[in-house]
Amino acid sequence: MTGALYLIPTTLGDVSPFEVMPIAVKKRIEEIDIYIVESEKSARRFIKAISPNKSQDKLTLLPLNKFTEASEIPNYLNPCNEGQSIGLLSDAGCPAVADPGSEVVRLAHEKNIRVVPMVGPSSILLAVMASGMNGQSFAFNGYLPIDKNERKSKLKQLEKRSFEMQQAQAFIETPYRNQRLLEDLCRILHSETRVCLACDLTLSSQFIKTLSVQQWQKIKVDLHKRPTIFILQKD
Repeated sequence: MTGALYLIPTTLGDVSPFEVMPIAVKKRIEEIDIYIVESEKSARRFIKAISPNKSQDKLTLLPLNKFTEASEIPNYLNPCNEGQSIGLLSDAGCPAVADPGSEVVRLAHEKNIRVVPMVGPSSILLAVMASGMNGQSFAFNGYLPIDKNERKSKLKQLEKRSFEMQQAQAFIETPYRNQRLLEDLCRILHSETRVCLACDLTLSSQFIKTLSVQQWQKIKVDLHKRPTIFILQKD
């Protein structure tokens, strides 16, 4: 029997997995010994937190990050052909969504390996849920350009698309540049465009607020080094 590829969510920060994960995730972690991981350290910490008695010595952790050779990835799924299931873990949240794991999932489908997504925290969906923006039509745009002019152009493009399609536009930034991005939003976007900041999702420091650009211009909020989903919508 062929093994399956399980897409296993992890926590979004320093929070007990039992506060945000169904028991099915713990059960699957206890059954699987082979994992494809973005960071070995983060993976071991998560596995230890959700299954303290699981032997760390028996784990096989296969790296999937910017240093991984593309030629190595197809071989990661070989154990499935031998009847062993594999877990795919992201550093935070759901694997294969804004995450390098999507390539592994693509290969699994090509190799006719069963893909099993599991329930857990998704910062993108949580942010959309809490934003009050269009949950019927929204888009996640990943990271915006770093170049000042390109970023301005991209924000104007997203704002126009949001208005024309009535579609919420979500994006992210490297946490240490969050504050600068908020300043750019307040400077570039139309004063009545709504902006949601969803910060530290599922953590005790969680902050979620949707206001117009005009209102954000009058408020000070500290986003420095705090994982944040930004969403805009122009009505």
